Amino acid sequence: MKAVIMAGGQGTRLRPLTSNQPKPMLPVVNKPMMEHIIELLKKCGFQEMVVTLQFLPTLITNYFGDGTDWEVSLDYVTEFVPLGTAGSVKNSSSLLEDTFLVISGDALTDIDLNRVVEFHRSRKAMVTITLIRVDNPLEFGIVVTDAEGRIERFLEKPNWGQVFSDTINTGIYVLEPEVLDFIPEGQPYDFSKDLFPRLLEEGHPLYGYVADGYWCDIGNFEQYVAAHRDVLDGKVKVDIPGFRMAENIWVGEGVDIDPGAEIKGPSVLGNHCKVESGTKIREYTVLGHNVVVKKDSFLHRAIVYENSYIGNGSHLRGCVVGKNCDLKANVRLEEGVVVGDECLIGESVLVKHDVKIYPFKTVETGATVNTSIVWESRGLRTLFGKRAVSGIVNVDVTPELALRLAMAYASTLPVGSTVVTSRDASRAARTIKRAIISGLNAAGVNVADLEISPAPVTRYAIRAERAVGGVDVRISAFDPQSIEIRFFDEEGIDIPESKQRDIEKVFSQSSFRRAFMDEIGAIYFPPRVLEMYTRSLLGRLDLERLRERRFRVVVDYAHSSASMVLPMILGKMGCDVLSINNFTDEKRVTLSQEELNASLRNLSRLVKASEAEVGILLDNAAERLYLLDETGRQVHPQVALLLFVRLLGEAGIRGSIAVPVSVTSQVEKVASRYGNRVIRTKVSRSELMKVSLEDEVVFAGAGSGGFIFPSFIPTYDAMASMAMLLQALSRVEGPLSRHLNDLPPIHMLSTEYLASWEQKGTIMRRLVEEYGQKKVDLVDGIKVYMNGSSWVLVLPDPDEPTLHIISEAESDSEAARLIAEMTRKINDLVAA
Repeated sequence: MKAVIMAGGQGTRLRPLTSNQPKPMLPVVNKPMMEHIIELLKKCGFQEMVVTLQFLPTLITNYFGDGTDWEVSLDYVTEFVPLGTAGSVKNSSSLLEDTFLVISGDALTDIDLNRVVEFHRSRKAMVTITLIRVDNPLEFGIVVTDAEGRIERFLEKPNWGQVFSDTINTGIYVLEPEVLDFIPEGQPYDFSKDLFPRLLEEGHPLYGYVADGYWCDIGNFEQYVAAHRDVLDGKVKVDIPGFRMAENIWVGEGVDIDPGAEIKGPSVLGNHCKVESGTKIREYTVLGHNVVVKKDSFLHRAIVYENSYIGNGSHLRGCVVGKNCDLKANVRLEEGVVVGDECLIGESVLVKHDVKIYPFKTVETGATVNTSIVWESRGLRTLFGKRAVSGIVNVDVTPELALRLAMAYASTLPVGSTVVTSRDASRAARTIKRAIISGLNAAGVNVADLEISPAPVTRYAIRAERAVGGVDVRISAFDPQSIEIRFFDEEGIDIPESKQRDIEKVFSQSSFRRAFMDEIGAIYFPPRVLEMYTRSLLGRLDLERLRERRFRVVVDYAHSSASMVLPMILGKMGCDVLSINNFTDEKRVTLSQEELNASLRNLSRLVKASEAEVGILLDNAAERLYLLDETGRQVHPQVALLLFVRLLGEAGIRGSIAVPVSVTSQVEKVASRYGNRVIRTKVSRSELMKVSLEDEVVFAGAGSGGFIFPSFIPTYDAMASMAMLLQALSRVEGPLSRHLNDLPPIHMLSTEYLASWEQKGTIMRRLVEEYGQKKVDLVDGIKVYMNGSSWVLVLPDPDEPTLHIISEAESDSEAARLIAEMTRKINDLVAA
C-alpha cells in the first residue's frame, strides 16, 4: 500500500519560523516533522510514498531526495496553485491505483497505522478516518460514529452546545482509489469540508477508527513547544537523535560540554554543540546541530535551531531561536519570543514576551523590543565597522562571506591589478584569507601573498609592489573569538568610508565582476619583503649613535609576527635585548584584557630585574605598543603621545603634528614649545593616516598607542615607533622617566551613553543648537570648550547605538563634573 504525505502547508500561524521554510520542515527535537512521519510510515510497513508539495517545494525535495537514506521510495507531485487537501491528492491520482493512506506531513503522531488499515479492510469501507479522543474538541472537527464505527455526522469546530462527541479528525485517512472520482480536477477541494460531507450524504461507507496513541496538529507556537515537551517526556514514541545519557539528556556526535557547565534533563544537544563553563541548560531545552552557547548563559525550555550562536551571559526562557542566528552577549529572550532565521541580536538586548522577530533582522545593542519586528530592522547592519569587517569566526565572518566580500572589493579595482594579502598565525585567519584570495582571483585581480606578516610590513609591501591595495586578516585585539578583515589603499592606509560604501554596494547587490578565463588572477609570493622593510627603516636611523648608546630593552612580542622582523632591526641598532614570547603561536595570537594586564605586570618585573632602560609590549598586528620606563612604570598611551611630541621637538624636528579631536589638549601645549603646529583630525584611523600624508606633517598619533612617522610609512607601526623612540632618546640626556616627569599632567575621563540610532542624530542636532553661543569644534562629533582649557566631546559611535562622552579639565573631579553635566543635558534633550 502507498502512503500520500501532504506537505504543501505554509504554516502561516507559525511565522516567522515558516517565513522561509514549509511547515513540514520545522524541526521537532532536531528532525523535520515530515521525517518523523516518514519514519512512522516505514515502521508500519509502508515503503512507497507520494509527497504532495506546494510552498517552497525544493526545500523538501533537496532534503529527502528519493528517500534512499530512509530506505523508502519517494515520488513528488507539485501543485502550482493551492488545491486544498483533497485537490492535492487528486493531483497525484496517476500514482494511486490501489487502496492508499493519506497523512499530514506537518503533524506529530505515533498512531499504529496498521490497525487503521486493518479496520478499513474489515469494514469494507470506501473511506476510513482516523479519530482520536481529546479533552477540548472545540478547535477541531468533531466526527460522530455509531457502535460499528460508521460515521453519522460531521461538525466543524463546534461550540460547547454542539459537542456530541470527543472524537476528532486527525487528518489520517485510508481511501479506496474510486474516491478520487468524486474530486474535481484542478480546483480547490477539501476532504473535511467538501468531499466527506458529500460522500456521507450520498450514503457511501465512511467509517471512523478511534485510535490509541499520540497526535498533535502543531498549529501554533504553544503547540510547537508543547510537542517538544511531550517528546522529551516520552508521551509520543519518536526517535530522538543522539546518545541517551543519565537524566534523559540526549547528546549528538562531537558535543563539547565544559566541566563547569550544568545540564539538566530532559534536554537535547545536537551534533557538535559547544556549551561553555558557567552555562546552565535546564529542562526541555533543545539545541540544534552546531549551536554554540558561551559561558555563563542560562537556557530553560528554549529551542535553538542549528548553527546559532548564544553569547556570554545570555538568558533564554520558553523561546524559539531560528537557524544561523547570532545573539551577542547578555541577550534576554522572554517566554513566547520567536526569532526567525539569520537574525542578529545585539548586546544587552531585551526582547519582551511573545514578540516575533522575522528572518534577516538586526536588533541594535541595548534595545528593549516590545513589539514584533516584521519589516524593518531595529538598528544598522553594515559590513564595515570602525576599522574593519569584523565578527565572530564562522558566525559573523565565514569563508562564504569572505569570498563574496573579496569579489566585491576586486570588482571596484581594475582587471589585472595587484593586491597584497597577509594574516596572523591563526588557523582562522588562514582559512578566511584563502577564501579572500579565491575571491580576488575570480574577479581578475592578482594577489601578492605575504602569508604570515606584521600589518606594517603589509602596508609597506603595498607601496613596494606598487599594488592598488591590500587585505590583512587577523584575530581581533582582546577577543580571541572574533576576526578582522582590513582593507588598505595604494598608500597602505585604511580605505576611506567612500571606498567602504562602494564595496558594500557591490556586495549587497551581488553585482560581482566575473573574470574571463584568461583574466583570472595569479598568486605569487614577493621575495625578501622583510629585508626590504628592515633596510628601509634602518636607513632612516642614526645607527652609529644608536650603537654607541647601546640601549638595554625588554621586548614582549606577545607571539606576534613582529618576532619575524624586529629582532633583526634591534640587532642592527646595537641594542641589548631581553626577548619574551618571541615566536608565533597559532593558539596565542591575541591577548584578552586580563592576559594583557598580566603580561604588563610581568614585563614590569623583568624591566626592573634586568635594569633595562625601556620595556615594550607589541600588539598582535605590531601596530600599537605599550611602553614602560626604566622603573617598570607603565606609560599611558596619551602620555606616550606627549612623550613623542616632546622628544621630536628636542631633536629639532619641525613641522605639523596630527592628532584626533579626542586626545588631550596638552599636545598643543607641548608642541608649541618647539614651534610645531597641531592639526586635529576625525577619530577614525583612516582620517588620521590620510592627514599624515600631507607634506608638512612629521608625526601623527592617537590616544590608543598607535603612532605614525610619515617619512617612513603613513600608518601605525609599533616597530618603527620603537626604533624612533630609541633614536630620540639617544639624542637627549637622562633616563626615560625624567622626560615623562617633565610632561604636563593629563586629567581626562570618558563614559558611554546609550542612545538609539534614531535618537543619536536628534541629540547631536540639539546639542549644536544648545551650545551655539560657546566655542564649538565640529571636526568629529561636537566638542564644546568650557571655562579655560576644559572641554567636553560628544562623539557618536559608528557601530553601536552609543554616544561617547569625553572630557578634559584642570582636575579629575572637574572632568567628572563636566561629564555629569553633559549627561544630564542629554537626558533632558531625550525627555523633551
